[in-house]
Amino acid sequence: MAKWGMVIDLDKCTGCQACTTACSMENNTLPGETWQDVLYYTAGENPSGQMKWLPRPCMQCENPSCVHVCPTRATYKDEEAGGIVFVDWNKCIGCKYCMIACPYGVRFYADEKPLIEPDIRDVFPGENGQLWSPPYQNPEEDWRRGIGIQPPGVVSKCTFCYHKVRHAPEGVADLDEDNPEVKEYVPACVRTCAPKARYFGDLDNPDSQVNRLIGDKHGVRLKDHTGNRPQVYYLGAGAGVPAFTPADRENDA
Repeated sequence: MAKWGMVIDLDKCTGCQACTTACSMENNTLPGETWQDVLYYTAGENPSGQMKWLPRPCMQCENPSCVHVCPTRATYKDEEAGGIVFVDWNKCIGCKYCMIACPYGVRFYADEKPLIEPDIRDVFPGENGQLWSPPYQNPEEDWRRGIGIQPPGVVSKCTFCYHKVRHAPEGVADLDEDNPEVKEYVPACVRTCAPKARYFGDLDNPDSQVNRLIGDKHGVRLKDHTGNRPQVYYLGAGAGVPAFTPADRENDA
């Protein structure tokens, strides 16, 4: 049984946000509801200050704090689905406890005032229980796993494109867009990454590329001091290195 994980090489990432766009198109998210975000910030002071960036998907934590606080058990970690954390929209009551508990800010409550006007929900009003109903709809809905267009009053999040990953051949070590046999199963953000800064595979497979990269290039996990133990690892001394300094950990504690 696979344990799906992602590796992001910060030395390769250019901050182009192709991953953000691909995720939005693949999952029909509303404007401002960015499941796959790229955070920009400034490091240093003039005249040597630099613009930096940090890609931030859902971490699919091994010990997710969002699961522990959910009063209806709508949020759950599915080991049989590769350890991905899902939100069951049939159970979610929109209390937002999970949003408060998540140290990464990767959950969304789309019923709130839109960040961008005009409100696209007015342009494409919801039908059949959906919060909004655009003419293009992908993927096929699976409310038990929070896949598709959500109903009103629920929390949504990245699912590692499980609707694609679930069809991967059993026992495959890596899902690489350069491999024609598995490219259709690769998460949208990974497949679209132009500089190939993202890798996706089985963390439990010692022969997987993600495992080799984590070991050879000293992969680190974001805010690992929280005990959440993400299944997303970062490489390199590039754009996001300040996020992993001891001083940053002390400030976040």
